[in-house]
Amino acid sequence: MVRWFRSEPMEYISLIVNEDAAHDCLADLGKLGILQFTDLNPELTPFQRRFVSYVKRCDELERKLRFFAGECDKFELELASAGTVDGFLATSVGSSSGAIAGKSNETGAQLLESHEVELDGYENQLKELNNYSEKLTIEYNEKVELQEVLEKARRFFMTDAPRLAVSELTSSGKKISEGAGDSKSEGLLEEGDGGTGRDLDMRFSSVTGVVASEERSRFERMIFRATRGNCYVRFAPIKQPITDPETGQSVEKCVFIIFYKSLSIEKKLKKICDAFGAHRYSLPDMDDAPAVDRMLTENAQELVDSRTVLLKNQDTRFRLCQMLAQNTEKWTWTVLREKAIYHSLNMFKADVAGMLRGEAWVVACELDHVRDTVNKAHANMDMAMPSLVDSVPEPWPTPPTHFTLNKFTYGYQEFVNTYGIPRYREANPALFTAATFPFLFGVMYGDVGHGSFLFAAGLYLLYNEKKNDEAKLGEMMGGMHSGRYMIAMMGFFAVYAGFIYNDCFSLGLNLFGSRYAFEGQDTGEVEESDIATNIVGYGDPDGVYPFGLDPVWHVSANELLFFNSFKMKLSVILGIMQMFMGTCLRGINAIYFGEKLDFFFEFVPMVVFASSLFVYMVVLIFMKWSINWNSRMMDATCMDPNNDEGWGSELYLENDGAWVVCDGSNYNADNGDWNGYCTPWGLSCTGYDTTEEKCSLDFGGSGDGCQPPNLITTLINIALSPSAVDEPMYNGQKGIQGFLLFLALVSVPVLLVAKPYFLSKEMEKNRGHGDDDEEDEGDGFGEILIHQAIETIEFVLGMVSNTASYLRLWALSLAHSELATVFWEKALLSTLNMNFFATYLGFGIFAGTTMGVLLMMDVLECFLHTLRLHWVEFQNKFFKADGIRFAPYSFKAILSEANIS
Repeated sequence: MVRWFRSEPMEYISLIVNEDAAHDCLADLGKLGILQFTDLNPELTPFQRRFVSYVKRCDELERKLRFFAGECDKFELELASAGTVDGFLATSVGSSSGAIAGKSNETGAQLLESHEVELDGYENQLKELNNYSEKLTIEYNEKVELQEVLEKARRFFMTDAPRLAVSELTSSGKKISEGAGDSKSEGLLEEGDGGTGRDLDMRFSSVTGVVASEERSRFERMIFRATRGNCYVRFAPIKQPITDPETGQSVEKCVFIIFYKSLSIEKKLKKICDAFGAHRYSLPDMDDAPAVDRMLTENAQELVDSRTVLLKNQDTRFRLCQMLAQNTEKWTWTVLREKAIYHSLNMFKADVAGMLRGEAWVVACELDHVRDTVNKAHANMDMAMPSLVDSVPEPWPTPPTHFTLNKFTYGYQEFVNTYGIPRYREANPALFTAATFPFLFGVMYGDVGHGSFLFAAGLYLLYNEKKNDEAKLGEMMGGMHSGRYMIAMMGFFAVYAGFIYNDCFSLGLNLFGSRYAFEGQDTGEVEESDIATNIVGYGDPDGVYPFGLDPVWHVSANELLFFNSFKMKLSVILGIMQMFMGTCLRGINAIYFGEKLDFFFEFVPMVVFASSLFVYMVVLIFMKWSINWNSRMMDATCMDPNNDEGWGSELYLENDGAWVVCDGSNYNADNGDWNGYCTPWGLSCTGYDTTEEKCSLDFGGSGDGCQPPNLITTLINIALSPSAVDEPMYNGQKGIQGFLLFLALVSVPVLLVAKPYFLSKEMEKNRGHGDDDEEDEGDGFGEILIHQAIETIEFVLGMVSNTASYLRLWALSLAHSELATVFWEKALLSTLNMNFFATYLGFGIFAGTTMGVLLMMDVLECFLHTLRLHWVEFQNKFFKADGIRFAPYSFKAILSEANIS
């Protein structure tokens, strides 16, 4: 955990290798994954780099492999796994490794060349098969469509045409005799015979073909509009879907036949068919039945032959894709590895012929490992010129940030990196987030029942850890797998907070026996206005519930008031503690980096301001909780020493618990009565005494220390009425609060002005020594002051707004418990006294709403609010988030990312 607090120390090294051994050196260094190369050729475009031709060849191989994968997807073939990345790298090419895929050791150029030859052959073979398959599919579809057109047309002329002719003849005869013919058919006939009569032997021209079923309505409507209704159209669906040769998808189609009697209409119909992609077919004379039958028989035989050839082609392509599916991922990994090697070599500079020089960041503790790896690669190549790995003298560029992570810490570090990368060697928020994030989530989500479901989900993910590591997970499931430890801890702390609240599905758990009892509760005679009494006695340690809150609060009338007060104060305490911890981390960073101005004139004023107002608020909360207010209030209570049962009680602890009896001879001149009432410390009561007069503590104010204060009013009055404390809790509270307010007010101008003033003095001193440069000219006192003013305003106002923001802990916890109560009472409890079916239905509603709202939506809501508390309220106190992420030259990272995508 100490290594996780700050990023790993980095070294900036220079690497000089022989050009012939460079490929093998980088092949071995890529397995280590501890180097990040810097580009020594920024002035060159990608096409001017030394090894650009190799990168292009790798890109071309990647294109072919993507083509293979796409073809395998068409047959729904899953690509065979190449094994684990570690296992692949252990057998990959390099200076100290063996062969790949059973081949002898090859250089990088030889490996690329062998893959190019092999993959070119497979690509050409597959393309030829695809082209042939497309031609065969088109021919087969044409024969299928022709067969359907012949069958549907013959059926139409044999069955529908005679019936329509008889019907048309009957209706036409009537219309001719009436002399009012205006139908579509009549118009066509009139054009041929001048309207003198019908010739029953006259034939109409026809167009037959096939069109997509989804285009049928538009096709028919277009024909009607183009011909103005002077045609007759019939459709018949094709039961068997037809495969589209371009997309490979099945398309529903239907046969159409159009009758017309005009050359101009024929031209229009052909254009419409072409526009809708309809295939037209020529038919023989339907009256020649033998010719039609002969054509059907010949086409059917050709259809069988085409199907046989098409299936043979499909089988050949399937077997080829099966073989490709077994090797595609392995080939892809090989190509990606080679591409990474040559891409990194493009960053090297050729200062001397035959030698390449590169610069890289390396984890300091791994420098010797890098040096040994490079020397070993050179030695295996029998190079006369030795390699050189040495540290570059400072000044260095900005070092990248790298943390050594494990399965547990990875999720939390990614959680922080999403907001921003930590600056090099600055305090890492992820270390603290690993503890505070699940805890604050549990504070908001606290429920034993609901938290158990979340905890069980986390344990399930942990149980299937190895299985999920090897599986190809989707984006959502992959994210849950990465945060499996976080989910388990969130569930654990939700259960823990649920026990603190004593809340399980909105019900209290009487695990240790309640310390309160209502009169008549055993017989069910408790009324709503009854008051529960402590069965042990106030002040007795046995009267405290052993763990968490007493379950009696869940059935009390003032439940909401009590839980609101408890959770609100708890939220403020946790929030101020976390923000103060963030402020302290700012000081730790200043000490580590030797920034004295930041420590004395930023950190110290911030701590003074936060402690004077906000930490003091926490002190007052704990002080109010720890004071025995029964004893103090009794100190200012008038009692009759002779008749009052409370006189002499052991609860009174003020003045060493001594009870003093007053003389009782106080005469009231107004009414002539004698008053025998006394306070525990011996003050004779007149009946008109104020709390200040009756209290013996003499702390000042109207309460004088004997009356519990309203903390919100007390805190507001620190700033608004610093000269008075109405309800003090300890002696000298007014003076202490005035001093704290003074410290808070003084710290603000110090925070605003001090650091810019000393920076400007330091700049003037540097100018006097001739160290001025162009960059310093713009950084005058005014610009520094503006920047510091922003920092001051952000901190001062942020402490107030961020403290209020932590009240979301109280708000979401309250919302969660109240929603659970509503679901329990309205969905389940109200149906228990009905019948079995109502109870069954009520349980279903209760389970559904609990699952959908509390176990899904509320988990996400609490997660997002906890996320905001860490990103904004906690991290902005110290976190710069402007670091550079360490992007190592690592085959494992490259191949793992390719595997996910």
